[in-house]
Amino acid sequence: MVTVIVVVIAFVVLLLLISSVRMVQQYEKGIVLRFGRLLPAIREPGLQLIVPIADRMRKVSMQTVVMPIPAQGAITKDNVTLTVDAVVYYRVIDPVRAIINVEHYPTAVSQVAQTSLRSVIGRADLDTLLSDRDQINAELQAVIDAPTEGPWGLHIDRVEVKDVALPEGMKRSMSRQAEAERERRARVIAADGEFQASAKLAGAARVMADTPGALQLRLLQTVVDVAAEKNSTLVMPFPVELLRFFERATQTEETPAVETNGHEQDAVLSAATITKLNDIADNES
Repeated sequence: MVTVIVVVIAFVVLLLLISSVRMVQQYEKGIVLRFGRLLPAIREPGLQLIVPIADRMRKVSMQTVVMPIPAQGAITKDNVTLTVDAVVYYRVIDPVRAIINVEHYPTAVSQVAQTSLRSVIGRADLDTLLSDRDQINAELQAVIDAPTEGPWGLHIDRVEVKDVALPEGMKRSMSRQAEAERERRARVIAADGEFQASAKLAGAARVMADTPGALQLRLLQTVVDVAAEKNSTLVMPFPVELLRFFERATQTEETPAVETNGHEQDAVLSAATITKLNDIADNES
């Protein structure tokens, strides 16, 4: 009978010893409630002993938690309806406040993140939301971190907007706007090119005006370029200056070269004709 009692006592003691041992992982910290009252000491990683029946240990993970925010429908500052989803990275920095001050802190963080996301989207316009994600992410982090870090012992490491879903009509409008912007840039670039080309041509014209022979050389170069094509028919204007050059070269020494215009030359020819007619008339008489 005594042996049985000793065995029972030993078994009970063993059960109490087993129930008093708790293991805290490296990434965890533990807080102990004794008869419902919080003990000030925070249990570090390793084997920890508690008082059976009287103590209860709550272990809190200190790892960074990645929490997706469900897609939220919101209206931007410029009255555009869209759907936005995001992701929140947070971690516990004070396990006591995370357990004592808030009930199930992951759910609390999720609700705060959803309401904050709708609030921030409502204060931003569509262009800022699409082009300046860093500003939106920073504002979201500040809004979510304000009510959670102090009272709840949580720190928001990062908040990132994952996707922005636009209505189909808005997508088509933005596509037309982008196409019109690209066409405007193309026209500006083409007009600037025409302006630069005209400026260069004006400079070349001034150089050729100062040197008349340059125009002839350019004309001959153009003829050479066109003549390279075997199937081209070339119609080339003959410059008057070149005719005058050949006229001066073929004049004899007895006939001095006189620079006359067309009317004076016609007058000279008419006087010679009249003289010849007078000679013929004298011979016949």
